[in-house]
Amino acid sequence: RIDHIAGDQMYVDFAGDKLYISDRNTGDKVPVEVFAAILPCSQITYYEAVPSQKKEYLIQACENAFHYFGGVPNAIVPDNLKSAVTKPGGIEPVINDDFAAFADHYGCVVFPARVRKPKDKALVENAVRLLYREVYSKMTGLKFNDLEALNIEIMKHTDALNSRKMYNRSYSRKERFIEVEKDRLHTLPTTRFISKSRKTATVMRNSYVSLNNHYYSVPKEYIGDTVKLLYDGDTVEIYHKFRHITTHRRDDTPFTYSEKPSHKLPGVLHEYRIRMDDVYCKARKIDPIVEEYIKLVAVAKKYPAQAVRSADGILSLVERFGHD
Repeated sequence: RIDHIAGDQMYVDFAGDKLYISDRNTGDKVPVEVFAAILPCSQITYYEAVPSQKKEYLIQACENAFHYFGGVPNAIVPDNLKSAVTKPGGIEPVINDDFAAFADHYGCVVFPARVRKPKDKALVENAVRLLYREVYSKMTGLKFNDLEALNIEIMKHTDALNSRKMYNRSYSRKERFIEVEKDRLHTLPTTRFISKSRKTATVMRNSYVSLNNHYYSVPKEYIGDTVKLLYDGDTVEIYHKFRHITTHRRDDTPFTYSEKPSHKLPGVLHEYRIRMDDVYCKARKIDPIVEEYIKLVAVAKKYPAQAVRSADGILSLVERFGHD
């Protein structure tokens, strides 16, 4: 027997058998995965159909489960899903970066079930069996054209399951949850999780890193070091060895610079930037295609002084051949 602590863990898994929706245009059956989550103390369950087992859909489903339960447990316990665990097994399994960031946003951790330890995941497997019996069986013959309609039907049967008295018990899962577990969950954060993309970059000699051909400054002491960029549509966060060093507003204007005075970049590098801005201006007056070409040359050269020298050499051709 395993005694489960209220509000401690949420077990998650995907059902082995898929459901299907019908393509509106072709009528073909499109398979979808079904996510299952359970809070083991009260055994309240949550089910949701998602397009696949990819990490973004796993994160979305876990987040929706938190909102269905109205709070956050201490830990999410996946069954070593590839979308959650990069390297399973051992004492310290490696968690997918995005899934770990999601858990951090909600103030919980990812604690994968141990490999070849069936007791660690017995309840979520039972939740999947209940899914087949209480949800799948009652949707036989029904046809759905989209995920939204399918999930409305799944939620109807999920609510019915949670509200019905449990076998040999005088209470339902929902009643048990409200009585012993709901108040033990952590409060939901005010904002939902926003998934961020990641990129590893080396700080260039001019103390900038490049993202989509736009340059962001970092303090000069990190020149030559490898840093990690976490970015979304609004911000670019820069980390060095897990330590946050700066944040910039996202700017996708190519071949321009975002900098902070506090980074105190070396004077020579500021001069290089000013010099290159002047070069781009002169090139633009000749023809925009010349400006674009010089920008590509500057990226290829990498070393600032060499880029300036090459750009000056290209512009000097005007003296021999004229603008036309």
